[in-house]
Amino acid sequence: MFSETGRTHEEPLSREERQQNARNVTRRAILDAALSLFVSDGYSQVSIRNIAAKVEYSPGAIYSYFTSKDEIFFALAEEGFRLLGAMQLPHTASDDPLDDIRGAARRLYEFSKAQPQYFALVFLDRRVPRIARESERFAFMLEIREAILSRMQRCIDEGIFAPTVEAQAGLRLLLAPVYGLVLMHQSGRLGANENTDALVHSAIETTIAGLRTGAVPASHIS
Repeated sequence: MFSETGRTHEEPLSREERQQNARNVTRRAILDAALSLFVSDGYSQVSIRNIAAKVEYSPGAIYSYFTSKDEIFFALAEEGFRLLGAMQLPHTASDDPLDDIRGAARRLYEFSKAQPQYFALVFLDRRVPRIARESERFAFMLEIREAILSRMQRCIDEGIFAPTVEAQAGLRLLLAPVYGLVLMHQSGRLGANENTDALVHSAIETTIAGLRTGAVPASHIS
């Protein structure tokens, strides 16, 4: 019997492979500990020493895997955005740009439910490093954003949304209530009888209705 790597199950791993596997396990433990601390305590309140204590390593051992706390954040942010990217728009636009736009907003919400810690880290904590510092690393997210904006522009060009709508402003208006409702849900500010799924659905459809009738362009707001 062979494994996915082509190795027989009975064949022992080499010393180098065992060492690499051990490093992978340790690196994963560091990332998991950091994610938990960043979300529970806030990024600015967490130190390398805190992370080291959680995984029961010395701070020096952490630095052999990551050069800084920021580097740990960027590794986690990349994981989170790739998980989100896998749920977002296909590269090929459908025949219905409105359905594409609606789906993008809904999938952002679904991501918040499937990966609440990643969502909180990359979207809700204002004190994390800006990913613009690692532009090449996150170029794939820019591509996704541009694809969604192109669908928004197509909705405007085809008369689905009012001509006064600007694509970027329209996208912000569509996603803002999703972020807000997720924040309220994650922070326990919604009542026990309030259905977050229904609220998000209503917010998306209400915003779409507003974009159909017209919105003040962002450039016209003083």
